[in-house]
Amino acid sequence: MIIVMNQDAKHEEIEKVLMLIQKLGLEFSILKNEDKTVILTQPSYDINSEIFKSLPKVEYVVSLNEDFKLVYKNINNLETKIKVGDVTIGGKDLTVIAGPCSIESKEQLFRIANHLKKSGIKIIRAGAFKFRTSPYSFQGLGYKGLELLKELKEETGLMVISEILDHHDINEFEKVVDIIQIGARNMHNINLLKAVGEAHLPVLLKRSYSATLKEFLFSAEYILMGGNKNVILCERGIRTFSDFTRNTLDISIVPAIKQRTHLPVIVDPSHATGKRDLVIPVSLAAIAAGADGLIVEVHHEPDLAYSDSEQAIRLEQFDYLLARAKKVAEAVGRKL
Repeated sequence: MIIVMNQDAKHEEIEKVLMLIQKLGLEFSILKNEDKTVILTQPSYDINSEIFKSLPKVEYVVSLNEDFKLVYKNINNLETKIKVGDVTIGGKDLTVIAGPCSIESKEQLFRIANHLKKSGIKIIRAGAFKFRTSPYSFQGLGYKGLELLKELKEETGLMVISEILDHHDINEFEKVVDIIQIGARNMHNINLLKAVGEAHLPVLLKRSYSATLKEFLFSAEYILMGGNKNVILCERGIRTFSDFTRNTLDISIVPAIKQRTHLPVIVDPSHATGKRDLVIPVSLAAIAAGADGLIVEVHHEPDLAYSDSEQAIRLEQFDYLLARAKKVAEAVGRKL
């Protein structure tokens, strides 16, 4: 069930609802969006929802027998807005996250970061640990990379997002990063999903390259069940028969997610295309389709990048992307 409380409901009135839920033996979760308190319970076929409607300050009750309990977009169309420092992901604002695929050196990281900061970017992406297909490919700087990210934050004031590969590293990540990224390969890693569900940082969850929408949302559900309500969904392309691009961007998944969940969704045009010259047009298409933001790979010398060299755009290309993105954002009623 979805139980929506009136906006002026007091603490004791909300407690009365929760006490009845517990008395009935139901599990529940609370979502607070702006001025509304929304209580989600597990589905129950033998309990009449009418008993909740008589309680003080209960605005309305909706029976819900969907597979998804926590990611499901409730009837009042409340949307989660995730605050990361002074950045809001979701709502009317568009968020652009950018940076190198992997941290290669302090000089490389700081050179890119300083340019991004001048361009108005507040969150930088940079991989300390890399999940690579080949064991002979560059695997990242590891903990040294986290140290460089910490130093970067202190000197530039930028916030950072970085991918975690092992749940044993959560404590170290929480000391440094502002958003934890779960990569496409780990979308099905249930133990890792549960672990970040208990973390105190927002989580960016990337869709696996072979995952259905239902599987994607179930992975998000695992995180939300752990108590972490700050989940950002990311479409980064799926594997199809097409061999022209690295992956195939499922642009339809953006409005589909927005229709079904209250969670914000961003698009990764870099992994979706794998081609530098396609990143900008695909980014604009994602904004037009309703994405809440982009996460883009940027490098000052992309041809020499240790990883994903073909899909990283140059610094001047990124500035051009921002200029174009602002115009598209305005056209669809968003702000960048």
